[in-house]
Amino acid sequence: MRIHYLLATAFLTAVSSVSWAGDLYVVSGAAVTLTPDEVRQVFLGDKQFSGGTKLSPVENAALQPDFLAKVVKVDASHYNSVWAKKGFRDGLTPPPMRSGDAEVLSAIRANPGTVGYVSKPSDDVKVLEKL
Repeated sequence: MRIHYLLATAFLTAVSSVSWAGDLYVVSGAAVTLTPDEVRQVFLGDKQFSGGTKLSPVENAALQPDFLAKVVKVDASHYNSVWAKKGFRDGLTPPPMRSGDAEVLSAIRANPGTVGYVSKPSDDVKVLEKL
């Protein structure tokens, strides 16, 4: 019985640690042009303008762990720590969290300076990067 419990625990741990493995697209309104490093800077609060356009990053709750690992190159704990410091020191607030692709795409349509990430972009947004 104990061996079954250990195997079940090991299996659940392995399954829960597997991240989403589909495509990830960094998208924005048509006015925004960013390099991969600039996208990272936007989500860390270090870059707030592209040309004359004010940038507004938005998070996708369904894809955040993959995005943080692949693009921002930090884990969630470090990311939250960075934003806590920026909030205290600089008065900045972390990007708002959206529940999924539809809400991120809607935010981009409403504000051309919005930068987000989705699993499947629509034709009316600009793809900055595909991972």
